[in-house]
Amino acid sequence: MNRSTELALGVLADEVLGDPSRYHPVAGFGSAALALEARMYAPSKLRGAAFTAILVGGAAALGFAARKIPGATAIGTWAVVGGAGLRTVGSTLGADLERGDLAAARALLPSLCGRDPSVLDAAGLARAAVESVAENTSDAAVAPLFWGTVAGLPGLLAYRAANTLDAMVGYRNDRYADFGWASARLDDVLNYVPARLAGAVTVALAPTVGGAPSDALRAWRNDAREHPSPNAGVAEATAAGALGLQLGGRTQYAHGVELRPALGDGRAPEPRDLRRAATLSRNVEFGALLATVLCVRTGRRAWRRGRLRA
Repeated sequence: MNRSTELALGVLADEVLGDPSRYHPVAGFGSAALALEARMYAPSKLRGAAFTAILVGGAAALGFAARKIPGATAIGTWAVVGGAGLRTVGSTLGADLERGDLAAARALLPSLCGRDPSVLDAAGLARAAVESVAENTSDAAVAPLFWGTVAGLPGLLAYRAANTLDAMVGYRNDRYADFGWASARLDDVLNYVPARLAGAVTVALAPTVGGAPSDALRAWRNDAREHPSPNAGVAEATAAGALGLQLGGRTQYAHGVELRPALGDGRAPEPRDLRRAATLSRNVEFGALLATVLCVRTGRRAWRRGRLRA
């Protein structure tokens, strides 16, 4: 099987089977990272960079060693890509809110983001979930597929390792401001192109959820740069425009309150918008995979023709 076929099979497995129910490789990686952090931690950027290099380099080396095993890339894609699980949680949370079951919705929110659900009402939960589905469509679906297409199994595993470390130590707090600096910056670099790919596909596919490409593009152009994250801003702003919503505002995390800029100029999110957000997420994942595969194949053919002419 070629690489694009294995990636497609991995995405299909994610859609049909969901995440592995036991012995999830990402959970195993997280446990290994915690054990290494206990040995290496110091409030030092150098220590943090070494920690990141060991774990991301190790994941890439594992992928390189297994890259020629038949089906390994498909299995790696299934384990690494989290689009189906993301959409299931988002849609379920929306259904809970539509039934008025705030307790169930609050219990689900930590599966999507790090906000404090106890202080959020139905509107706050809906907004948090839409924003998280939009951001994680880029992080958990488009980016791993992009790096899998470009660099195969080593790219898939190295990206997921970097993204997981950012979620674990990439915080600007007293403990991780220095130690987590390298993990956070590496995640920003690796997500730069995929976030913009996700944004471009979101603009193109806005009509599939009743939106207008011009609204998604305007939100990207006017609002994305105001977001504290250079990558999440693109994903959230284009999703806001495509869905006809306004995201951003007062955001409650466990470590405190952040005032986020407004993204988009539509109405406030409602519980029913979670189904639309999930549909957009699925369409963007598949559209980005198709676009990346076509671009990489076209580039390889052009490079081979150039070599033959030379």
